Amino acid sequence: MSSKTETLQATPPTSTINKLENKQEFNWRQCWYAVIFVQDLPANRPYSFFLYDEPFVLFKDQNGQLICLTDRCPHRAARLSDGQIIDGKIECLYHGWQFGNNGQCLHIPQLPTDAKIPANACVSSFKVLERQGIIWMWAGEAQTAIDELIPSLSDWEKPECFNLDYVRDLPYDQSYFIENIIDPAHVPISHDGVIGIRKDAQPLEIEAIDSNIQGIKGRWRRKNTANQPWITLDFIAPNLIVYRFVDEQQGRFGGTALYSIPLSKNRCRILIRNYSNSYSQKIKLMPPWLEHILIRNKVLEGDLQLVVEQKAQIERLGQNLKDVYLPLKTSDTLVVEYRKWLDKFGSSLPFYQGYTSSKNIGNSECDQKLITLDRFSQHTLICHSCNQAYQLTNRLKQSCIGVAIAFAAVAILADDSRIKIAAISVSVAAVAISAMAQRFKTFFERSYTRH
Repeated sequence: MSSKTETLQATPPTSTINKLENKQEFNWRQCWYAVIFVQDLPANRPYSFFLYDEPFVLFKDQNGQLICLTDRCPHRAARLSDGQIIDGKIECLYHGWQFGNNGQCLHIPQLPTDAKIPANACVSSFKVLERQGIIWMWAGEAQTAIDELIPSLSDWEKPECFNLDYVRDLPYDQSYFIENIIDPAHVPISHDGVIGIRKDAQPLEIEAIDSNIQGIKGRWRRKNTANQPWITLDFIAPNLIVYRFVDEQQGRFGGTALYSIPLSKNRCRILIRNYSNSYSQKIKLMPPWLEHILIRNKVLEGDLQLVVEQKAQIERLGQNLKDVYLPLKTSDTLVVEYRKWLDKFGSSLPFYQGYTSSKNIGNSECDQKLITLDRFSQHTLICHSCNQAYQLTNRLKQSCIGVAIAFAAVAILADDSRIKIAAISVSVAAVAISAMAQRFKTFFERSYTRH
């Protein structure tokens, strides 16, 4: 069996690369951020998100064009995302001001009909594009956007390719997610019994092939098993990790793309896409919500609490990671390389934790333990498939309760014994179905905990 890895299709023009390298500082506004999978975007209401604590709102106008604006009304600073979409315009819920696709205010109910809308009654707008089923946002001025910088997955375009998508909010910043993802050594232990096996924990041959302002290329393989192929990965700054594989002899290909968006110092949103041409028919026919319940949620929740506590410990110590970590060359090479990348190129980021430096990192005032394991708010509410299944289950439960009450009343009032028995039977069956629905609801609400 032969194995090789492709490189990402999208690469910036040479002049752009040289300009960035010369500056030796990563400009976080001059790049694209994966905001949401297309299927998870609400159809008829605004979608809110943050980028480094800045609020944004996403919606579609009457022509289906994607619009992204600052999520703050210029009138009294209310959130536009709390409002509604009317004829392709977003209306502030507070006083009814309406804004169009360029952020200009188009209607103020409190102004006389002959009065002119103030020129500064507007909000900033940002360029958004849809690529490969993902909505991307350019964080800088729209005229500076370089569409070619959106990273693409060439295999995803092939008709035989099938993908599994998953979205999740995590209660820690983006850098800890990326560190976790480029650390293959933790998988056999942290995810034992889910996607790992404890007995597979062993020394790794692991190395960073290249590191520059665009990101890091690395690879690893197990040392205790002979003839192991290299597993390669790319970190594409600032928000993407890509694993790829190609088996030419068997005609198989696939990979995992892990996008992340830094919502705040204590929260990031991740978009995970697994894709391959070798998924079984069983997996292809499985509804996304079932795959999320059986696999995805367990994987993300397997070490979620560990990373939260890791971050809290580091912030309590108030020291550089170089003084806290005890890295091994047989497991932690890429973790250290990523933190050093932040040291070298991340000085313009609003916050970061490098290996020997940091910026705007401190203890959070919120109680992390209250928000750590919350599958419902972190996933179900923002996943189209799981939210639909949850709402359907909830309606089924409520309907069965109503049926049970109604037939219980019939049983009480009926004089005919046969009618009583039938009504009681239906009422008991409805109660049983309601109980099963309630139990099923917990799969969308309660997180997986390791034992």
